[in-house]
Amino acid sequence: MNKPLRRIAIFCGLLVLALLLRDNYIQYVQADSLRTDTLNRRVAIERYATPRGDIIVDGNPITGAAKSAKNGINDFEYKRTYKDGAMWAPVTGYASQAFGATQLESIDDGILTGNDDRLFFRNTLDMITGKKKQGGNVVTTLNAAAQKAAYQGLLSRGKGAVAAIDPQTGAILALASTPSYDPSTFAGNSTSVDGKAWTKLQKKNNPDDPTLNRALRETYPPGSTFKVVTAAAALENGLYKSADENTDSPLPYTLPNTSTELKNEGNIPCKNATMRVALRVSCNTVFGKIGADLGKDKMLEEAEKFGFNSEQFTPVRSNASNFPKKMDKPQTALSSIGQFETAATPLQMAMVASAVADNGTLMKPYMVDKLQAPNLDVISQTDPQKMSQPLSKENAQILQSMMETVVKEGTGTKAQISGVTVGGKTGTAQHGVANSEKPYAWFISYAKLPDGSSPVAVAVVVEDGAANRGDITGGGLAAPIAKSVMEAVINSKK
Repeated sequence: MNKPLRRIAIFCGLLVLALLLRDNYIQYVQADSLRTDTLNRRVAIERYATPRGDIIVDGNPITGAAKSAKNGINDFEYKRTYKDGAMWAPVTGYASQAFGATQLESIDDGILTGNDDRLFFRNTLDMITGKKKQGGNVVTTLNAAAQKAAYQGLLSRGKGAVAAIDPQTGAILALASTPSYDPSTFAGNSTSVDGKAWTKLQKKNNPDDPTLNRALRETYPPGSTFKVVTAAAALENGLYKSADENTDSPLPYTLPNTSTELKNEGNIPCKNATMRVALRVSCNTVFGKIGADLGKDKMLEEAEKFGFNSEQFTPVRSNASNFPKKMDKPQTALSSIGQFETAATPLQMAMVASAVADNGTLMKPYMVDKLQAPNLDVISQTDPQKMSQPLSKENAQILQSMMETVVKEGTGTKAQISGVTVGGKTGTAQHGVANSEKPYAWFISYAKLPDGSSPVAVAVVVEDGAANRGDITGGGLAAPIAKSVMEAVINSKK
C-alpha cells in the first residue's frame, strides 16, 4: 500500500474508533441522564402515556385523569384532573403538561407515574405479561372535613391561611390557602386554554397571587400569638414558676435604653399582672419585659426549639419562620411580642400550639401517610418522629391552663366548643410601615377531649382587606374559623 492510501486508512480507522467510543459513551455513560432529561420529549410523552396514580384523602381520590384533547400537535395521551381543585391545591400542587409540576405532584412524581425505582420489579413483570404500566398512589394524612371547614371559612375573608396538626403524631390535618386556583384549568398544553389560564394566575396579572401557598410559603408577623412562645421561655428558664405569680411589670413600661413607651391595646390590667391575666387580656408590656429580662439568647433558644429559623419538609417545603438572631434589648422586647423582625408561617404557629397541647413535645409535621404501588401494596410508610421538647410536661400544663383561660374568659371566647376544652391565643399583627396597613388577624388553638387527648391544633391567619380596621381582631375573624376546623376533626372521630 502506498503512503497516501495508508494515511487515509489510518485516518478512517481513527474516525471509526472515535465513533465507536462516542457511541458507547452515549449508550452507557449518558444513557440515564439523556433518558430522564426534561428536554427529552419522550420523557414527557411517557409521563402522560398512562393515567397518573391518585392523591388520596380519607380513602378517596382527590385527583383523576382524562384523555387529552387531540388538536394536531398534542402527543400526550392523558392529563391530570382534580376534584375541588382550588380547595386542595395547597396540598396537591399541580401537574401540567405545559408548566410542569409542584408540591406532592412533583415530589412523588415517580410513584404517581409508575417510574419510581421502587416499582422496578413490578414494572418488569408488567413488561413480561404485556400489562400497561400504572401509577401508584400517595395517601395523605389530611382530613377532608377539616380541610373543607378551613377553606370555606377563609373564602368569606379574602386572603388567609389555615394549618391544622394532630399534636400526638405531627400529621397535618388541614392546609388551606385563599385565594386559590384550580390546577385543572391549566393541566393540558393548549395555548388558547391552558396558557391563558396560567397567564391569568401570575402575580403580575393577579396581585393577590392565588398560586402562593400561604399556609407554608408566606411568613407573617405573628403578633400576640407569639406571646405563647415568650411565656414558655419564662417558665422554662425559671423567670416565673407559675401562671398566677405576679410579674415585675411596671405600667407604663419604657423599652430598655430608650425613651419609648411600649403601649397596650386599650385600658387593660397589665401592671404587675400574672402571666395568666397577661395572656388573657394580651399585655404587650408584660411579655415585652419578659423578653427583655430573659435576653435575646434565651428567647432565641426557645423559639428555635419550637421550629423557628428552620425550614420544614412535610415533604413539601415550608419557609423558615424567623426569630431574629441579632437584636438589642428593645428589639428583643418587641420581638417577644411578635413584632420587629419576628415572622411565622401558619404551619409554624400550628406547631407552637401543637407542642403545648402535647405536654411539651413537638412532633415533626408531615402530610404523606404512605406511598402505594398500583396494587395498593405499601411501598413506604411515614413513622411519626419527635422533633424537639420545647417545654417540660409540667410547664406545658401550666401554659395549657393559661391558654384555656384565654378561651374561657378572654379574647378567644368565640372558639369555645361545648363539651370540649379549648386553649387558644389571639393576635392582631401590625402590618405596613408605621402600622399603616390593615393588620393581620391570628388565632392559634388546640382542642382537648374529656379523656385528656388532644386530636387537633390549629393556626389561622386572615388578611381581610374588606373588614373595617377596628373590626380586625384574631378573636373576631380567625377564632371562628379555628373553631369550625377543630369541630370537624372531633366530629370525624366519633
